[in-house]
This record gives sequence, structure tokens and C-alpha cells, in this order.
Amino acid sequence: MPKTPFAELAAKMDQLYEYDREPVPESALHSGAKFAGLYAGEHVAATEFVIGAFFVLHGVSAWDLVTGLLVGNILAVLSWTFICAPIAVKTRLTLYWRLRAVGGPGLMVVYNLVYGVLFCGIAGAMVSVAATAIGLGFGVPSPELNAIYPSSVGWVVITFLIGAAMTLLAILGFEKLSKFAEICSPWMFLVFVGGALAMLPTLGVKTDFSNFWEIAQTKIWTGVPTEGQEKYGFWHIAAFSWVCNAAFHLGLTDMATLRFAPNWKYGLYSAFGMFPGHLLAWMCSGVMVAAVAREMNPGLMAYEAAGLAGALAVLIAGWTTANPTLYRAGLALQAVSPNWPRWRVTMIAGAMTTAIACFPVIFMRLLDYVAAFGAIMAPVGAVIFVEHMVLPRLGVEPAEKSIAGRSVNKAAAIAWAVPVIWAYPWWLNEPIHLFYKPVPAWLMAAVIYAVLRKAGVGR
Repeated sequence: MPKTPFAELAAKMDQLYEYDREPVPESALHSGAKFAGLYAGEHVAATEFVIGAFFVLHGVSAWDLVTGLLVGNILAVLSWTFICAPIAVKTRLTLYWRLRAVGGPGLMVVYNLVYGVLFCGIAGAMVSVAATAIGLGFGVPSPELNAIYPSSVGWVVITFLIGAAMTLLAILGFEKLSKFAEICSPWMFLVFVGGALAMLPTLGVKTDFSNFWEIAQTKIWTGVPTEGQEKYGFWHIAAFSWVCNAAFHLGLTDMATLRFAPNWKYGLYSAFGMFPGHLLAWMCSGVMVAAVAREMNPGLMAYEAAGLAGALAVLIAGWTTANPTLYRAGLALQAVSPNWPRWRVTMIAGAMTTAIACFPVIFMRLLDYVAAFGAIMAPVGAVIFVEHMVLPRLGVEPAEKSIAGRSVNKAAAIAWAVPVIWAYPWWLNEPIHLFYKPVPAWLMAAVIYAVLRKAGVGR
């Protein structure tokens, strides 16, 4: 019986296998250039237009911004290098399949469902950012600062089209993602820098930059928040810079990409994302939003700064952020649907992402969203870290041996649940700020898991 065109396409898509359920072999490892391009493409991206602008709206002072960004981004690179990368290259597995052995298949199913859905939210926010650029060309207004629901039918149509394109690219896999990022990231970085430089004269900066620091303190990062916004200082910036990707490094989800690295030192390539993206690009977007009277509209900011090239940069920046995010979400959800290939699950994740993108609330509350995401996901990374780096020194047998035949490692489940439950009141009345949650949650999980496993829980 002849195959239908869809069946033939599905058969070809099934060949896009990237060692989703087994260790990556030596022959499949990638060069440093690919990791540099991937990190740069993912972090010199659409989120930077949003985050850097929000720092201005939250009234960060110039000095607090610079020092906080330096401290936080250094800590993030160290976390990738000394926590995530060593375990990734040792196991050559995704976190999802390593968690199956350590935490049990039941815990893995719960984790992967939570993770996949939350990551679809992040990818959806990036689709929304890209839509602000496309909307400029079609007269579709961007949602207002506190918007929750879609602002128009045009907004829904634009987000749907962008989401479909991003999903297709995510389906193509790691190598296609890295090639796309390698091509786009240098150009996007130039748009960030060039756009900021172009807007500085409108803020009153002289051509010799002799008054730049004065203007930075009085017209950009003034220390005065926009009405209705909480004021941020040094500790907010340092903490956020470290934990905005806590799910990736402390939470070990970047095992999905670093399993392709030849050795653990490749974690240092995260610096290609942190310093051009999470430092300089955040500062550049701050300049741009200050120059458009603090209006939170990434597409408008970039267009006013760099014309059509700026608007196009916002669109592509959304792609280079959403694509690896969808790739990770697809891997997570595929691990709980063993009879489905990754491309099919990624397509479903893309549909979820596109639906979420229609609602701008995550885009407008992105800082809080990624901080909460880190607090939820980081404790699981602590469990895997302790299993590999601490328990062998304590003489505790590997979890996969002690829980053989069981669906859940009780010690791992408790170590994940307790920090999340402990953190939950912060989301309601915030006696401790959201940005300060992920690191203590990770440390709490590590201590709980080590104590419980040493005490014999889970055997």
C-alpha cells in the first residue's frame, strides 16, 4: 500500500534522532564554535529587549546595574561550568533520562510535564516579543504594560504565524539550531549596540561621550521607578542575573546541550551568552527604552533605534530564544511519551507555546516568571548533583540500584517538594523577593537529599 505524503514526511522526520534516550557517542560531539554560537544566539535574544528595559522601569541606579550585572553573570558562568557541565559530559544524557534512573520513572513523568509546560511559557513570551516587531508593519498595536488578554485579532494571527515558524525550526534539532544561532547572533549583537549608540544623542549624550555617565544616572538608570513598579537595587540585579537561568545551570537542564561537549570546560562558553547578552545587551535595551519615554514595546524600541533592521532583529531574536527553548521542551515531553518521536512532541509543545503567546501576561511579567521557574526546577538539579558529586564520597550506593523496580525515589521526591512548598508563600506576599528564591531552594534540596539518602530513605 503506497504511503501518503504525510506518512512519507513523518518517516523522514523520525530520522531526526539526536540520542534522545541514550548517551551521546564520541562521534557526535560538537566544536566550541557551535556552543559559542548557540549560547550567544540564545542569550543575545528577545528576552534582552524585555529584561534590560524592565530594569529601567524598576528604577535601578546606574552603579547598581553595572556592579550587579558583573557579579551575577560571573556566578552564572561558574554555575554552568562547575555544576552543570561536569555531569553532562560524564553521563552524556539529558537531565530527563538521568532523572528517570535517579528519581524513578514516576518522578520523571511529573518533572517532565511541569518542565515542558513551563518552558512553553518562556518560549511563548519570546513569540510575543517577536510579534511586537511584526505588528509595527501591519499597524497592530502591542499590548499595554499590565495586559493579560490578547489585545486584538491581528495580534493573535501574528503570534500564530510566528509560533508555527519557530516550531518548525525547533523540530530540526540541535545542529540546525546552532547553525541558525551562529549566523544570527553576531548581527543581532550589532543591532543592540548600534541601536543604543544611535539613541544616545536623543538622550543628550555628547559625541565624545564625555557626559555619558551623567546622562546614564539622570536620564536612563535614574534610581526612580516608573509609577506602579517596584524599585530594584544591586542585590536584585545580581540575584536575577545569576538565577534567571537557574533552571539551566543549577537545575541541570542544559545537560540537553552540554552532553554534546567534549569536556566540562565547555561550560565556560556560556560566557558568550552572559556578557554580550545578559550584560551589554541588557544595558543597550535600557538605553533604547529610555529613549522612547519608557514605553515597554520591544519592536518600537528597536525600530526607533535602528529602523527596519532593528524590527527584524527583534523578530529573529525571538526565534533564537524560542527555538532552543522549544527543543528542550520537546525533549522533556518526549521522555514521557516513549512511543512518540521527538519531532511530534515538539510540534505539540509548539502548539502550546503559540497558544500561550497570544496572552501577553507572561511577556509582561517575564522577570517574575523566570525567577519562579528557577525556584521550581533548580531543586531537581540539586538531587542529580548530590547523586553524582556527594553521595559517592559518603559511601552511598547509586540510586538506580537502591530503587530498582520502584516508580519513585522517595528521597528525591521529598527533596524536590519541600523547597518548592517552602518557597510558595513568597509568591503570595513576598517577604523575601522572588529573585532570591532559587539558590536557597537548590541548597535546601541538596542537603535534604544527602541526609535522606545517607539515612537510608529510598532504599
